[in-house]
Amino acid sequence: MNPDLLWTLALLAGAVTLFVIGKPRMDVVALLVLVALPLSGVLTVQQSLSGFSDPNVILIAALFVIGTALVRTGIAYRLGDWLVKKAGSSETRLLILLMLAAAGLGSVMSSTGVVAIFIPVVLGVAARLRISPARLMMPLAFAGLISGMLTLVATAPNLVIHAELRRAGLEGFGFFSMTPVGLAILVLGIGYMLLTRRWLQHGDAQGESAAPRLTLTDLAQAYNLEERERRLRVQINSPLANQPLNELELRQQYGINVIAVERQGKFRTLLLMATGNTQLQPGDVLLVDLISPSIALLGIYQTLGLEPMPLPHSYYSVHAHELGLAEVAMPPESQLIGKTIQELGFRSQHKLNVVGLRRHGQALEGVLVDERLKASDTLLVAGEWKAIRRLQGLSRDFLVLSLPAEVDEVAPAARKAPYALLSLAVMIVLMVSGLVSNVLAALIACLLMGAFRCIDLDSAYRSIHWPTLILIVGMLPFAQALQQTGGIDLAVHGLVALLGDAGPYAILASLFAATALIGLFISNTATAVLMGPVAIATAQTLGVSPYPFALTVALAASAAFMTPISSPVNTLVLGPGQYRFSDFVRVGVPFTILVMIVSVLLVPLIFPL
Repeated sequence: MNPDLLWTLALLAGAVTLFVIGKPRMDVVALLVLVALPLSGVLTVQQSLSGFSDPNVILIAALFVIGTALVRTGIAYRLGDWLVKKAGSSETRLLILLMLAAAGLGSVMSSTGVVAIFIPVVLGVAARLRISPARLMMPLAFAGLISGMLTLVATAPNLVIHAELRRAGLEGFGFFSMTPVGLAILVLGIGYMLLTRRWLQHGDAQGESAAPRLTLTDLAQAYNLEERERRLRVQINSPLANQPLNELELRQQYGINVIAVERQGKFRTLLLMATGNTQLQPGDVLLVDLISPSIALLGIYQTLGLEPMPLPHSYYSVHAHELGLAEVAMPPESQLIGKTIQELGFRSQHKLNVVGLRRHGQALEGVLVDERLKASDTLLVAGEWKAIRRLQGLSRDFLVLSLPAEVDEVAPAARKAPYALLSLAVMIVLMVSGLVSNVLAALIACLLMGAFRCIDLDSAYRSIHWPTLILIVGMLPFAQALQQTGGIDLAVHGLVALLGDAGPYAILASLFAATALIGLFISNTATAVLMGPVAIATAQTLGVSPYPFALTVALAASAAFMTPISSPVNTLVLGPGQYRFSDFVRVGVPFTILVMIVSVLLVPLIFPL
């Protein structure tokens, strides 16, 4: 070994050691690497900093922006709503659906992009279901990596191996050549994550040092709303049909306070906030608050032509992006003290419903409209988030207390959702068709998002997670350093010498292991470039079909499960999942071994030796 190679290997070992220890931060270690390589003369300054111009780094930055735009337009949270709706309260069902969705999307677009888009979705779903994000983030990353094993265009290494086959005068892989093996590995991955998810949650995973924020569920429980919530459908023959609410006097006569109305639109269910002028239509589903649950008698429903509908979850949590709750207190100088709730006119003046009142910490029951307010009272109001925000400006008479955590999920650009979907579709089509490179497709999507005002410049810059980018940039020069110092050639020659006269299955396993190990230190694309020719040449030397050897290398290049730096996909979830370096080692190494066994057994069945 030459001195430069020894220094490079020592620097690589030192960086990995610091990653394992966890101090200093990973991005700081990456900056130390950027400084150490040119100072030692192994690389020039330009070579060491070349990662800043790497297309993959620009691609990841652009995908952060696209992911934030999908959050701002509400698309990410609607996807989260769909996952929650389909999963119910089952974390198991949620994990399965999440991995299937991520792998399915990743099979036709960048897995890094898919994971970047899903991260805010997973964080929102985890907060809503009150589970640790750590139990979902690594399954998301693994599904993104497995997606590269499903189709030819799913990841760059597949195309590299395809090109190597064509360069050797052979027919390349078909679009779905690897799909059977990829599907088997996806099923294996789902089962494996279901068994090992308990390893992913440690004491600080949920940020126990920070005080938990109040949620809509907390407010509903504090004011005893859950036992009073009902969903009632307006039947065709109902006397309420085609009547405005202020003429029906449902609250005064029946104790039914209509909060909002679910109305079926052309493409989706619309949520209309109830006002005195809201005219009910047949088929509307009323979200009501019963002033006293005892009036919920079937006879009254029949008289009013209302049909009780299922309510598996609180409608405040179901419609959390549109329908909000907030506690309102009154300062001592408020002119409203001594007035009744009826006299406040919350619905007419502020477009909000008073759904609860607490006095001395106790929620009052029964009819509240005639209750005179005292200085110590707090009101619970329900309505659109923007109406609650407006109430914050009326500081003389009202004091809006801390807003629940769900206010963060309100989409400020919800009306731009169709344009965001159009921009996303343009990016996917460009990536799948190959008309332009992935990075150009992502940049075009960013420009479209900005032009359609799905995101503004300030939000775009804030959306980029710079520590992740610095970590990736800092590790990229290692590939060039190992190539220039002869480290890669040494590893490849050693592998060829070890193959010897071993049987084909042993050779396949050796190729998989070598590819996966090299992929720990350099990009999976570079690994495929290096190992593809070795695999094809080995097969030709043995006089057997090169396809199982080439496919094994392609699968192994995507099997970057063992460390958080072996793939940008893993690096993306490192922070949101609050993982340690050892978490990936503990979970990823056994899974990589399982994937190797499945690949070695199944690949020869699809492409006989």
